[in-house]
Amino acid sequence: MNKLQRFELNTAGRDFGVGDIHGYFTKLQAALDAIGFNPAVDRLFSVGDLVDRGPESAEVDTWLAKPWFFSVQGNHEAMVVDAHHSDPDGRASEMHIANGGAWMLGLPSVERDCYAALLADLPVAIEVVTAEGLVGVVHADCPYGNWPEFTWAIEKSGPAESQHVQAVAQWSRGRITGEIRTNVTGVRAVIVGHTPVRQPAILGNVYHIDTGAWMGGHFTLIDLGTLQCYPPVNPKLNWDWEEHP
Repeated sequence: MNKLQRFELNTAGRDFGVGDIHGYFTKLQAALDAIGFNPAVDRLFSVGDLVDRGPESAEVDTWLAKPWFFSVQGNHEAMVVDAHHSDPDGRASEMHIANGGAWMLGLPSVERDCYAALLADLPVAIEVVTAEGLVGVVHADCPYGNWPEFTWAIEKSGPAESQHVQAVAQWSRGRITGEIRTNVTGVRAVIVGHTPVRQPAILGNVYHIDTGAWMGGHFTLIDLGTLQCYPPVNPKLNWDWEEHP
């Protein structure tokens, strides 16, 4: 597993980020069609949580094979991997089942092996060079106030520290629940998901874009070059849901 994946400037088209997908790939395609996404030149970067909860989780392999689609590993991908390795006979962990992981139950062992290997290989973080500066993508939060410190920690620190940093990056809700608006330095913007919001929550230079497409909301797509969200952010509306499932 290469924990950091870097992408150079896209000189031919646009780059977009998208919030948690959770097995709603048909709905995602409709959102892409609505903004005129061109797979010949555009790229799409996901904040992770590609699987669980939705009806099309098994399509994740098809999407990850698309040459324009890239994703970090979310906490749900981590749960798939952990459940598979702790229960190699197919008895997924209770935690994974409770969080939408039942789609893997009953699959032939060779298919479970393939899904677990595919999702285990996803990076913890992605860096995308844009004309306006570097943009980082991580599932839940950047555990450091400085992006290069974070990427150094996941790539080069010892196994225990790297594992701890990865867990925070995939599970933390500290920034959004605390409404921390301090910028992450060393990067133009950080794109995250994990915590569902009614519309994008912009805290400092961290953009929370899981607008709950999997729970009756919609997909938010953010242009990594301009940081424009589609649909646009309405400054008159609150971003907080009443509950965070």
